[in-house]
Amino acid sequence: MPTTRQVTLASRPQTVVVPENFAMQEAVTPDLGEGDVLVRHIYMSVDPYMRGLMGGGVAYAAGFEIGQPLFGRVIGEVAQSRNADYREGDFVYGMLDWADWSVAKGGESLRKVDSARAPLSYYLGTLGFPGLTAYVGMMLIGEPKPGETVFVSAASGAVGQVAGQLARIAGARVVGSAGSDEKVRFITGECGFHDGFNYRITPSVLEALRLHCSDGIDVDFENVGGETLDAVLAHANPFARIAVCGMISQYNLAEPYHLKHVNEVVSKRLNMRGFVVRDHAHLIEQFIDETAGHIADGTMAVAEDMMFGLENSPAAFIGMLAGENFGKRVIKVGDDPNWN
Repeated sequence: MPTTRQVTLASRPQTVVVPENFAMQEAVTPDLGEGDVLVRHIYMSVDPYMRGLMGGGVAYAAGFEIGQPLFGRVIGEVAQSRNADYREGDFVYGMLDWADWSVAKGGESLRKVDSARAPLSYYLGTLGFPGLTAYVGMMLIGEPKPGETVFVSAASGAVGQVAGQLARIAGARVVGSAGSDEKVRFITGECGFHDGFNYRITPSVLEALRLHCSDGIDVDFENVGGETLDAVLAHANPFARIAVCGMISQYNLAEPYHLKHVNEVVSKRLNMRGFVVRDHAHLIEQFIDETAGHIADGTMAVAEDMMFGLENSPAAFIGMLAGENFGKRVIKVGDDPNWN
């Protein structure tokens, strides 16, 4: 069995994640038992939810263990199999270690992906759980209608860009915020948002919403929280729907932001609902069928932010939390036979 590099959790961050929170080690992959699958990793995802699994600070319950490999979403190729459902050469998706190789015990968490239908890396982003997250929040909770105004925060990210495009396809007017002028041009250009603004340079998010969402907000897809959510509450129309996907502005704070306009939830009869995509995992194949069609016919654009090498995964993760990525951040850790 091959040896593998693994990225482990060296320490828990107290506020901002730093390189010293990670370590690299070598390990021997275990022999395969009945039903096990050896996977050679090709692409690995880094996502905001992983910050909570690292623990540390006042707001987090640890999920990753000190001295053990971190884990996340991986696309790989079956190298050896003692499982009748998987053959050598199959491309698979699974929750696996940050590593070059890993063993999926009993084939647990694996499912096959079709490299002929879309690039393999897409199954970590637009055709993966980030895309499904956008679908659940926007279409099942937000339910945008033609002519309504939809606001998406962190709109150029892996989830935000899909959420906004789904709302546009549904006939809504879509406005997004992003962290650079280049990202704003992307969402208003390739993604077809109707308007957008750079939250880093606007003096007031609330004033920006009043300017760019002049008719108020009917649906909010919330990725940021803090001041952005507060501004949405102040500017939302009565009976608006707010799908709370994430609070990335709060993840590194020792003390959370205190909402000033929370009473608007009552006075405006707002429907504000948080959700976790794993509760809707059964919808993934249906979602892929629908969204692959949007990509194929050109109604949905895809943006990826590709980095290379397992050794660069800590830097890729830290940069993603800081908003450095343009689209879905994916790490290429191994050879892709379909790479162009």
